[in-house]
This record gives sequence, C-alpha cells and structure tokens, in this order.
Amino acid sequence: MTTVEAHKETLGFQTEVKQLLHLMIHSLYSNKEIFLRELISNSSDAVDKLRFEGLTDDALFEGDSEFEIHVSFDKEARTVTIRDNGIGMTRQEVIEHIGTIAKSGTSQFFQSLTGDQAKDANLIGQFGVGFYSCFIVAEKVTLTTRRAGLGTEHGVCWESAGEGEYNLETVERAARGTEVVLHLRADEDEFLEGMRLRNIIGKYSDHITLPIIMEKENFAAPVAEGEEKPEAPEVEFETVNRASALWARAKSEISDEEYNEFYKHVSHDFEDPLTLTHNRVEGKYEYTSLLYVPARAPFDLWDREQKRHGIKLYVRRVFIMDDADQLMPNYLRFIRGVIDSNDLPLNVSREILQHNKVIDNIRAGSVKKVLGLLEKMAKDDAEKYASFWKEFGRVIKEGPGEDFSNQARIAKLLRFSSTHTDSETQEVSLEDYLGRMKEDQDVIYFVTAESFSAAKNSPHLEIFRKKGIEVLLMADRVDEWLMSSLTEFEGKSLKSVTQGELNLGGLEDEAEKTEQEKVGKDFEEIVGRVKKSLGDAVSDVRVTHRLTASPACLVNSETDMSANLERILKSAGQNVPGSKPVFELNPEHPLVLKLKDESDETQFTELTQVLFDQALLAEGGQLDDPATFVKRINELLLTMAK
Repeated sequence: MTTVEAHKETLGFQTEVKQLLHLMIHSLYSNKEIFLRELISNSSDAVDKLRFEGLTDDALFEGDSEFEIHVSFDKEARTVTIRDNGIGMTRQEVIEHIGTIAKSGTSQFFQSLTGDQAKDANLIGQFGVGFYSCFIVAEKVTLTTRRAGLGTEHGVCWESAGEGEYNLETVERAARGTEVVLHLRADEDEFLEGMRLRNIIGKYSDHITLPIIMEKENFAAPVAEGEEKPEAPEVEFETVNRASALWARAKSEISDEEYNEFYKHVSHDFEDPLTLTHNRVEGKYEYTSLLYVPARAPFDLWDREQKRHGIKLYVRRVFIMDDADQLMPNYLRFIRGVIDSNDLPLNVSREILQHNKVIDNIRAGSVKKVLGLLEKMAKDDAEKYASFWKEFGRVIKEGPGEDFSNQARIAKLLRFSSTHTDSETQEVSLEDYLGRMKEDQDVIYFVTAESFSAAKNSPHLEIFRKKGIEVLLMADRVDEWLMSSLTEFEGKSLKSVTQGELNLGGLEDEAEKTEQEKVGKDFEEIVGRVKKSLGDAVSDVRVTHRLTASPACLVNSETDMSANLERILKSAGQNVPGSKPVFELNPEHPLVLKLKDESDETQFTELTQVLFDQALLAEGGQLDDPATFVKRINELLLTMAK
C-alpha cells in the first residue's frame, strides 16, 4: 500500500479479486450486457437499505424521499453512468465491498474452475459478484459515493482499471448515494446508444420497483445548410421501466423470462432458477410469496452461520430487510425470493420477527409451499429432482432434525445410495426401499461410513447381500445427524447394521437359529480366550452370523454413538469419550478356526490382535500403533511361508 496523502491512497485488490476480474472479462464477454443489470440491481439494493434504516432514523433521507435510479451516457466522453440516491457507502465499506470478497468458500471456488470459459461463466455467476462485471466493457471505472447521514466532506471516490489495484480518495459530495461511471473500451460503442440501453433495461430490469430514469431523446430533423440551428430543447427525463412490484402482479401477466430476470435480481445469480412458486395468501393473514429454487448451490451454503440474503421481506411493498432468516428454516437456506406481508408493522425489528404470530404463520405456509414444490418436482420430473438433490441434498438432510412437524414430508424427499444400485449417483427414496422390502422384513437397514466406498464394502453387509436384503449406504457427514433424528418411516424403524446384535427376525428360519445357538456353544471357550486377550479394548466378544467372507468385525452397542460419528466429532476437535466396541468373530472363517485350534498363547495373542486391528481398519478407524500391526502381519506371513 502506498499512501499519497492522508485522504488519498492506492490499494491492492485481494488476490481473489484479481483472479475474478480476469475471469469476468474473458469468460462473460459473450453476455456482456449484464453489467447494466448488475449495477442497477446494486442501486436498487442500496435504496432498499436506506428505506429500512430510515424507518427508525428519517434524518437519513436528508429531505429527499423520492428514490430513483438514473442511467445516462456521454458519447463524447465515452462513458455510461448509473446513479442512485440510496444508502451510499463509507470509505471502509467501499474497501470491504469492492476491494475484498468477504465470502466463505472462496478457495474452493477457484479450485473448481475448469479453464472452459462457458462452464466458468456459470461458476462466476454462482459466486455472485455482480459489481465486477462492469470491467467486461469498461477500461476504467470511477465510483463516487457518500453514506446517508454523513456530512458532504465524507464523500469517497474509488477508481480502478481492474488490473490489480485501485485508488481511493476522500472527496466532497453533496448528494448521498452512489454514482458509477464506466469509461468504455474502444470497441463498446453499442452502449453509447440510448435505445440499446433502454432495451437492456427493459429486458433485465423492468421489474425493479424504483423508477429508472433516462433522458428523453429528441430525434430532430437534420438542419439544412444555411439554416439557423434551433435552440436546444429543455432536457426532459422519462421512466424507462415498469417500476412495479413483479410479485404483486397476477401470475398470468408474468412471462417465464420476467420471472427468471427477477430471480437474478434478488439472488445476484447469473443462471435461471431451477423452479419457483408464486402464491397470494388471503384470510386471517395476507401475504404474497415468490420463492425460487436455484439451479446451483452457492459456495457458502455449507456454512450454517453465514449471514444469508435469501428472502427479502417487504411490508405492503416497502422493503424491510434482506436477511430475514426467520422466514425460512436453516435446511431451506438456499431458497431465494421475496415475501410481502400486509399485516406486519412497517417498523418491524428483528426482535419482533422472532416473537410474532404473523411471521410464524408466514414461515409455516412458505415452508409448506417449498416442500410441495419439491414433492411435485420429485414426482413429475425425476431428472430435474436428481439435479436438485445433487446440489442441495446434504442441506435437506438437516431437515428431519430441525423441523419435526414436517419430518414425514422431508423424509419422502430424501435420497440415498443403496446395495441395490450400481453406483453412488444412482439413489433411491425411502418409498422405493419400502416397495422392495422382503415379505417378513420389518426394519429399514442402513450403514454409515466416511466414504461411499467404505460403506459399500463394509463387512457388516455380507449377510444382507447373501440374503438379498437391501441396505442404504450413507457417506455424508450429515447422515449421522440425520439418522439420530429420523428413527422411523411409515411405521418401519430404521436400524444401523453396525450397532447392536444382529436379529433378522422373520428373515431367518428356525433351522438357522438353531444352528447359530449350537455354534455359539461350540465357541464359548474361544470367545472367553479372545476376550481375555483383548482386555479393556472391547466391551464384549461373541460369534456372529452377519459375516460370510470376513473373519471379524466391530459392533457398537445400541446405546453408543456409531464409530463413524465418533471419528467425525474427534476430527472436529470434540473431546469424545471413546466407546468400547463388541468384537464379533465369524466361526466359519479359516483364520478364526485356526485361532480356535491355536494352543500357543503367544501366537494366539498375536493372531487375535491382528484380527482386531483388521476389523478396526475395515471400519475406517485409525490404529494407535500401525508399526506394530505391520510387524505382526510380517511375522505371520513368514510363519505361513515356512
């Protein structure tokens, strides 16, 4: 940083901003007109914020409550200017909002870039950084702003050519709000035509509720040679957009294109939404909702503490706030849109939102509309729902633990891999599972693991594969949280195959049960020896019939947390008291039979420990002493080679 004067300095962009500017210019060039949409959208947001803050401090209006956005161009200077009388920014806010990307997931964003300009353009839009789109058409951008309520001496001028640094200067500015001047590149003459700018505004910004003002163009007849040039007419201005709340219009009057452009305005996304629901509710409480499901997950979706800007709250078409998280539960935090209430007071505060029957009613109704929208998608368009699930499935899985009143509906929306599908991407619903259950099966079986491969190859699945019993394969971290909340579905309990003693109930015949009892008695002595050998490492040892190919496995009791959850919590820094597993032996496996016949106590102990460590590794666990395990394996191999 080089300080020129106390009030003027040159600052470097954050590294990610430099990368983004380069990508903006090269990847979005084919859709360059969107710069105007993004800047007008920012101006609209700035006015909304002033309206909200002005509800409790009308001095911020500075005697001017007629809000407008002005768009103009100057052919001689080769500039396009967008000006608003919204909230404006302080010097620090300019640095934070324009010099920095304050957004979680930044590094993942850049790692995901492919080098394919078309694909990267979608990712850029997904990241939501509209202001920088102005550098697609501008070789230099000058932004002048003053925060409402501050003196004229607190104006700020920001200027950059988008090449790594920007100049920041304190200036006098009489008007509050922000003015952005784009100094166009040499080949961007199309944006110096009034009709072109009007067409862009009509296409992308007609729904903006503020009047967008442009100078009227007078196309006077040319003056013949020798004739006196008439006096220039007085400058007139006109509103070039409809300036009405789109959500307040009848659905029959709104085109798909208008719905999509409004979504891009409220979400700052570059892609069309996946689907939407538009509703007007009348009765005891009256409100209108226009809610969208995005096509892609934003990069900060997995940060539950991130401040959201999903639902814009209006009261009788007056903007109140844009992070009204009380209107949508956390598991639906990806929903974008607006809710306009007729019943809330204009001076509504966050405290009022937290303890308000109107809000509770709107929230409940909106959640039901969203769930209904997803249910319809799942039923009518499986391919589209699969696309939705890929983006937002892990978030939906938080639902059963957060929203008990809608747990049954959310459960029907869930999708899982299973032993009856060919790959991780082929997923089934719980209803699909019920339809394939064995005649005497009364339990929905599942296994959780740290990866799909670990779940698919878990030794606990061996008996289920042998009997053709389907098991759901769960490898998302959130699955542990989900299954602690979702304990039954349509009268069938859900049971982990890694916890508790296996009891297949009616899926086993009496002959099998009799044989298991006989084997258990035959192995009583060996079980006692193994238990003595392992000591405090296990809570119990027993023979099992859940294994067909593996010699042993570890099982947690019904009341203990799963081994996978223990690992997740420990990796997150939680101090978790480790539970002692049950060590189960496969009485038909050659290694276990060898163990049964082993009379040398030293060899018995070594083989027992190897089997225990193998079972721990198969569960995805970590050995306390890997070197000793390798040494034991090598010694056993040498013994076998003799």
